[in-house]
Amino acid sequence: MKTYAALLKSDAEPILVKEGFSWGALILGPFWLAAHRAWVATAISLAAYVLLATVVAQPAAGILAIGLAVILGLTGNDLRRWALEHRGYLLVHVLAAGSKDDAFTRLLTHRPDLAARLRPEPA
Repeated sequence: MKTYAALLKSDAEPILVKEGFSWGALILGPFWLAAHRAWVATAISLAAYVLLATVVAQPAAGILAIGLAVILGLTGNDLRRWALEHRGYLLVHVLAAGSKDDAFTRLLTHRPDLAARLRPEPA
């Protein structure tokens, strides 16, 4: 069972963000954050990697870079949610479901107003 945070903005579809560890953030770091439009977190993590590479001597720089990657893996989804909140999204529900589709279905069950808003208008 996975946990998802449902974020909602009045003029946009709901976004579900998985809670917990992110393998994408661990492996791709700032590129994963940029793909999810978390610009501030992207800039800070990229600056941290550049600072490690230029200021800290090897092998300590490599060890600290691995540590930074682990931190990004642990907090990547939180940083993504934080970026969405700064773009005007509000946390409306925390859902437990087996998959993202199941979580979206559960959200629409709990919020019929969203189901009506997302339904296409008849032509």
